Amino acid sequence: MSLSFSLRSSPTQPFPFPTTSSSKSNRHFLLPHRTSTTSTCASSPIRRRLLLKPNGTPLSLRCSSSMSVDNSTPTSQDSLLFSRAYWVSKSIIAWNVDVGDGSCFLFASKTAALSIVDDGVEGKDMQIKLEEDSCGLPENVIRKFPHIQDYRAFKVPSTLDAKTLLKCQLAVATFNSDGKCINVTGLQLPGVLDDLFSYNGPLGALYSEDSVSVYLWAPTAQAVCACIYRDPVGGNPLEIVQLEEVNGVWSTKGPKRWEGCYYVYEVSVYHPSTLQIDKCHVNDPYARGLSSDGRRTFLVNLDSDTLKPEDWDDLANEKPDIPSFSDISIYELHIRDFSAYDYTVHPEFRGGYLAFTLQDSSGVLHLKKLSNAGLTHVHLLPTFQFAGVDDEKENWKCVDTNMLDKLPPDSVQQQALITAIQDNDGYNWGYNPVLWGVPKGSYASNPNGPYRIIEFRKMIQALNRIGLRIVLDVVYNHVHGSGPFDENSVLDKIVPGYYLRKNTDGLIENSTCVNNTASEHVMVERLILDDLLHWVVHYKVDGFRFDLMGHIMKSTMVKAKDALHSLTKERDGIDGSSIYIYGEGWDFGEVAKNGRGVNASQFNLSGTQIGSFNDRIRDAMLGGSPFGHPLQQGFVTGLFLQPNGHDHGTEANAECMLAVAKDHIQVGMAANLRDFVLTNFEGKEVKGSEVLTYGGAPVAYALSPTETVNYVSAHDNETLFDIVSLKTPMEISVDKRCRINYLATSVIALSQGIPFFHSGDEMLRSKSLDRDSYNSGDWFNRLDFTYNSNNWGVGLPPKEKNEKNWPLIKPRLADPSFKPQKSHILAAVDNFLNLLHIRYSSPLFRLKTANAIQERVRFHNTGPSWIPGTIVMSIEDGYEGVPGLSQLDPIYSYIAVIVNASPTEVSFACPALRARTLKLHPIQVMSTDELVKSSTYEGSSGCFTVPPRTTSVFVEPR
Repeated sequence: MSLSFSLRSSPTQPFPFPTTSSSKSNRHFLLPHRTSTTSTCASSPIRRRLLLKPNGTPLSLRCSSSMSVDNSTPTSQDSLLFSRAYWVSKSIIAWNVDVGDGSCFLFASKTAALSIVDDGVEGKDMQIKLEEDSCGLPENVIRKFPHIQDYRAFKVPSTLDAKTLLKCQLAVATFNSDGKCINVTGLQLPGVLDDLFSYNGPLGALYSEDSVSVYLWAPTAQAVCACIYRDPVGGNPLEIVQLEEVNGVWSTKGPKRWEGCYYVYEVSVYHPSTLQIDKCHVNDPYARGLSSDGRRTFLVNLDSDTLKPEDWDDLANEKPDIPSFSDISIYELHIRDFSAYDYTVHPEFRGGYLAFTLQDSSGVLHLKKLSNAGLTHVHLLPTFQFAGVDDEKENWKCVDTNMLDKLPPDSVQQQALITAIQDNDGYNWGYNPVLWGVPKGSYASNPNGPYRIIEFRKMIQALNRIGLRIVLDVVYNHVHGSGPFDENSVLDKIVPGYYLRKNTDGLIENSTCVNNTASEHVMVERLILDDLLHWVVHYKVDGFRFDLMGHIMKSTMVKAKDALHSLTKERDGIDGSSIYIYGEGWDFGEVAKNGRGVNASQFNLSGTQIGSFNDRIRDAMLGGSPFGHPLQQGFVTGLFLQPNGHDHGTEANAECMLAVAKDHIQVGMAANLRDFVLTNFEGKEVKGSEVLTYGGAPVAYALSPTETVNYVSAHDNETLFDIVSLKTPMEISVDKRCRINYLATSVIALSQGIPFFHSGDEMLRSKSLDRDSYNSGDWFNRLDFTYNSNNWGVGLPPKEKNEKNWPLIKPRLADPSFKPQKSHILAAVDNFLNLLHIRYSSPLFRLKTANAIQERVRFHNTGPSWIPGTIVMSIEDGYEGVPGLSQLDPIYSYIAVIVNASPTEVSFACPALRARTLKLHPIQVMSTDELVKSSTYEGSSGCFTVPPRTTSVFVEPR
């Protein structure tokens, strides 16, 4: 979801980072967006209903994963609301208690009648004595549950019918030698459920010529019914069918006429949040179709020819070729942003899937330009069924944009009007997962029936046909709802306490925002893997970006990559070897430092060929981090060279910061390889892993260039143009800010590794300085593919996340000189297209291995005598038939890239580059940018002269 930590900073950065991030307020610090509209706090009407003691009195409960109660009052009924003991395998219960010469018992009640009285536990159907195992927890348990490795182990009798018992309310209690009850708590069950009920068979709906069968994994359920409906909403069920259970899987076989109908499950199950057996009405977690707003699961066979666009089955053969993952470049785009304000799109198509199927809309023509210049992938923000936007468009509220247009550029009124309806309009980024496997209904022309499926496929097909592959943004780290009554809750209604990661009190971890999932549990991992395969096989997508990937286990990610790469055209209709996966490898919350097992964080992923975002190059380029002071400058925003008045310490300190930033950028330009050797600002030869962040962690972590995704901006935090406008001095011209925007983009475009661009960076996109536009409506997120406006100065950004910076924002928005003109936007688009053309003009910009980068890439202007603000990178090719480097490029034998971030022209003489026949790249020679054309190289001295705020590329033709 990103957090603003998505392109936020990693814990290695120099800003305060909470050691626990369990509460929603802490999560807002980490992830400024993504607020949940369904509170899990006790103030919620739902939670208030849930958290009552059996006698009806309210239980005081904070919404925090660090919650605890006073163990000195163990006979309080409140103790059963916590689950501090773990049933980790069929034979072992782990609990952090010392029984001494006392005793420990397991209690069970099929009717959830357990209650605590002075002398123990009443309402039990069964009481089992547990003996402590002096050997402690076995190694396999510790590997799976490292956070409880010091707990004591209690042996469960081998004669116990555990499978039946797991359908009951369970508790454990300790008693002293006098028989007095000392401790009572509930049990966390994922370990024993994995041990007894792991399952590889069919799940969801299966279709044959004469029947429809449904399968649901629900081992703790006491009963499951399927309610079959003819219509998407309203009406009585056509029939209610009792499912039968075999080893935790409930199933039934129905007639073929069920196809095209809708259903919901009624699951009777003990829920630890209510201390009772609840009847939960819930969608199928393996749903492949839905009615509007996910009210019911749609029984739809995705293999039906009626759901396939023409030539759909042959799409794998039409896809644009990707010879190597090193050839990938990524453009991040929100479906609604793409066309909501595109008046060349029919009103019924705007903001939806079908807008991508047009051939001559402003937006599609722009994508064609990017594709023709070399761009390979479009990354779509969440497209699955998410909460926060009503699927029924007639329920949306909107604001009169004509009225908004008339308000001053620094007015507070726009944001007030937008935020008043922000939860009832058609906009949200979509990081509020409800069901992962179904396209979002609000982007379809009709949210009911098969429309969303057909239109999603048409979108994929249309984008592939203009040369663009598709990446889906997947959010497996959390779900939006939990508990038995939340309308957005799915997984937690079916197997309560299993899918969601708990803390040691048995309360849901919320470090990702809300309701963290637990991929370390077998069936959670299976659901993730099945979902990925589903999107590839049934929708033929080309890659995945994992939100908060660090909260997923590394083993899950590796299995995902292997499963996807095993797909073949012949068997599955897709070439799985071409599917690229990457994500946010941030290491924080309960998973930090492998707290729940080896997680998919940046450093842990080295060698997996899975990409992760490189926040180091972003922060070094722009300055500070998304959580630092907004005026802190970086390499391209004027640090030391053009101060903005912010206190960066002494002049010597600012110069040192600039030198350190250059090292970070150079490591990033070498694909952030941990073993790449370069000369640092002190003149020492060091590896990328020996260049350190301000927090002392290594800058580099990758072993392969495709493990690094370089970027300077993304949907999180301010746009590139906005952050440049904040950090540069107030007095510089808009022309210069536009050049800095281009300069920052050029470094990403010409670096080794995978370049990643936020949609609109190439058009100077602004969100009126909004740092977190996840719910800021179309108004602040507007994209204009006619290039008439970049959306600067459309009012003060929403108060919730921006108010503290309004004093900095207001004077900038009010100053008309900050606003780019159409000529600036057109120039920026031209410059960006040129950068793509240059990247794809030579394979030397897209080296495939770490060894090739080490052999061919060099940085000059290094050491203590460097010219501040200048990066000089060379890439060398070999010659056919000549010993040494192999020849990769038939056109150019040598490339030099000079980045001049200073406000003045720079001349740099490089003895190592003397006497070469370097010329300005022909694309820059033909550029409309007159400044870059004035760049020169003198062979006799090896001297380059580069204009201010310019990246010049010189090539040596063969």
